[in-house]
Amino acid sequence: MSSIPTADVAASADPAVGLRAVRALQRLQERLEAIHVANAREQGWSWQAIAEALGVSRQAVHQKYNRRR
Repeated sequence: MSSIPTADVAASADPAVGLRAVRALQRLQERLEAIHVANAREQGWSWQAIAEALGVSRQAVHQKYNRRR
């Protein structure tokens, strides 16, 4: 099975297959979010603007992604 679920996997009646697909999608979502939050910060977006785009609080996104240097 590839790391990104296909339609066949999503339609599977086997709970183990479906749950593995859910986890793979969660990992993909986490990676995409991290990439795009970093990109937004590099382009000067505020934590508030990022939070609004993600539909979360400023505090939540800041705590999750702020890297003190």
